[in-house]
Amino acid sequence: MLMKETVMKNALQALVGLLLASSVGCTGLLVPKEDQLMPAARYSELETYMESQIKDLPSARTSKLWYLCYSYSRLKKYNKLFPCLDQFESNVEKGDATANMFDMSAVPPLLRTEALLELGEYKQAVEQAHRAYGVVLKKDLPRIMKIHALSALALAHALNGERKQAEEYARLLEDIGTHYPFTFLKTDKLNGLARTYMALGDFQKSLDFIREDESIAWFRSLAEAATIAVMAMPPSDSVFAYQQLPKAFILNKSLYETGRIQEAKTGYDQLLQQPRTQDNGDIYWMILFDRGKIAEAEGNRKEAIDFYRRALEVIERQRSTINTETSKIGFVGDKQQVYHRMIAALLAEGQPAIAFEFVERSKARALVDLLASKKDYAVSNADPQQVASLVQELDRLDVATRVQETTAAPESARLRSARDLQVKEKLRAVAPELASLVTVTQVTTADLQPLLQRDETLIEYYYQGEDLYAFVLNRDGVKAAKLKGANLVAETGQFRAALEDPQSRRFLEFSRSFYARLLKPIEPMITTRQLLIVSHGVLHYLPFSALHGGTDYVIDRYGIRHLPSASVMQYLKDRQRPKALGVLAFGNPDLGDPQYDLKFAQDEAVAIAKGFPQTKVLLRKDASKTAFKSFGPQFAYLHFATHGKFDPDVPLNSGLLLAGDAQNDGFLSLGELYSLRLNADLVTLSACETGLGKINNGDDVVGLARGFLYAGSNAIVASLWEVDDQATSLLMTEFYANIKKGNKREALRQAQLAVKKQFEHPFYWAAFQLTGRPE
Repeated sequence: MLMKETVMKNALQALVGLLLASSVGCTGLLVPKEDQLMPAARYSELETYMESQIKDLPSARTSKLWYLCYSYSRLKKYNKLFPCLDQFESNVEKGDATANMFDMSAVPPLLRTEALLELGEYKQAVEQAHRAYGVVLKKDLPRIMKIHALSALALAHALNGERKQAEEYARLLEDIGTHYPFTFLKTDKLNGLARTYMALGDFQKSLDFIREDESIAWFRSLAEAATIAVMAMPPSDSVFAYQQLPKAFILNKSLYETGRIQEAKTGYDQLLQQPRTQDNGDIYWMILFDRGKIAEAEGNRKEAIDFYRRALEVIERQRSTINTETSKIGFVGDKQQVYHRMIAALLAEGQPAIAFEFVERSKARALVDLLASKKDYAVSNADPQQVASLVQELDRLDVATRVQETTAAPESARLRSARDLQVKEKLRAVAPELASLVTVTQVTTADLQPLLQRDETLIEYYYQGEDLYAFVLNRDGVKAAKLKGANLVAETGQFRAALEDPQSRRFLEFSRSFYARLLKPIEPMITTRQLLIVSHGVLHYLPFSALHGGTDYVIDRYGIRHLPSASVMQYLKDRQRPKALGVLAFGNPDLGDPQYDLKFAQDEAVAIAKGFPQTKVLLRKDASKTAFKSFGPQFAYLHFATHGKFDPDVPLNSGLLLAGDAQNDGFLSLGELYSLRLNADLVTLSACETGLGKINNGDDVVGLARGFLYAGSNAIVASLWEVDDQATSLLMTEFYANIKKGNKREALRQAQLAVKKQFEHPFYWAAFQLTGRPE
């Protein structure tokens, strides 16, 4: 928390810690209403009252404005908070920096820091925290402001992964004296230190500091009782949610992480009995998760599964997964870990079908998180205005769940939850594929089995840490196997490096090793010659066709197609092949730098187009994004022989590099694809690394293939690495010659086999893979 009411703390100094009182008077009759509401944590009422007092922000004086901004901050109303802080800072720049006789110059950047931490914008939070600390030092502001500025700095650096800086500011914070007559500042200092070390993962230090704070709880209780008596304003029950619950979570989380399991269990159970705990979803799911892990450690797996299920219900109700409690507790829980524990527990209980469903749900959660910032989606076969209205209402409801109302009755939360469910169900009815991008939708194995091709087996991988599982689904049912997961990420990187060196045979060692790891244990479960592979995380970087079984490659035995998740089959099943068979080819766009020129790509585009009627070949400056937007929806086959760019930090900024012109820049981003509608049977990305996706703890692998599938393409062929131009040209020419026979999966396989005859090393033929419909 940023700070309790500064005025009261300074008054407490003057009264030598014996009494809390407002600086404007010592009887309830003289205390302004805002100074009654704030210490009682009645922030909803404070917001309403201050909005009635402030008719417009530009005319508001800081003496009133800071109460309004503070109420927005406590309530997590970011859409109101940031404009309020803009005006607050404008006032300070003009010399109006005082409220209740105290300089508030550092408050705006401190409140910004809090909000940015809660929104996951850690780098910006660091910048704002430094601004606040700079103001504190420059203007020699009171000790309480220095404590909060250092607390913000240490926490922001910790959450931004900058341990050295976090520890440096934590030491400065620890050195601030809180001896008499500053005893009342000790809680703020200790809470700041506890949050920082929680964020750094040093739970013993976090525990030490939070327990030290508990040792002066009697003093705080006396002071708060005095405040209530003086002001005649009882605190709302939200004081628990705002102050006690975050502090109790830090204590019990630290107990759990330092091995004091029974103490943590008792503390968590007490919190779960508090009705207001459920109102704080960010902390609630983390308590449920830890209780599940405790139950599992005690050998009660069924109870653990129930706790995990309850935690996931909370997680999946959220539209986005920003952590609005970060600034209070200094901890960001990994929601994908809950799926991992749930899946492992279900498999241990012999329930592979349900475990498979949670694998799909984990991927749905990751996709929703990835696309949470996107607002404008294109839709087909639905009223765009109705869909846009439903998505906007979902966003409003999501914001409302983050708002921490202090006067709302429990009934209002139930009504909001019911409305949220109604909107989601309506969106799934009118635009099911879009609904899967903005909400966590659930799919069962029974839903998916009929969607498989009759001669096809689905293999879905899931891993977390060193746990790796393979699920094998066919029309008869689903089976699962635990595989070797140790060093998966490192060895995949080594395999990729070996594959991309066509002068070396070192790849074969890895090729055989990965076959033994990923396919051999489940070979008895595979009864078809066609495979549908759903990868996970780093496995999206793996060319399955190049795995070697000892006598031959996978491509010699199986036809392979890929999907980002099994549930995507639901949205591809009813798509028809476009009647038009023309090719729109983009070759070697002029990117303004000769080093990006691709001579063979230009020849490739021309050669491919010759085999089809109704073709349009766009080269150099004509190969522009403007041309794609204009002509793209008119063609069945879209071919891009150009460079691609992948941004692992912001995947929506990945895309294809086309020529720019006066109407558009030349970058076709993944984010833009979700706003387009195409009529394509196939999109081919004959470019460098266009198939790569983001890897993190969940399954945020949503590359250009996923974007083109949503935009309306039935299938995508993309490369995993930058392939030799000549080999790519040969492969693509063969592929398009074969595709006229009607089966894209077999067309690609035969093209790869043809290139393999000339260039035996997998570098030349294994990079390309098909995602989407095979026929």
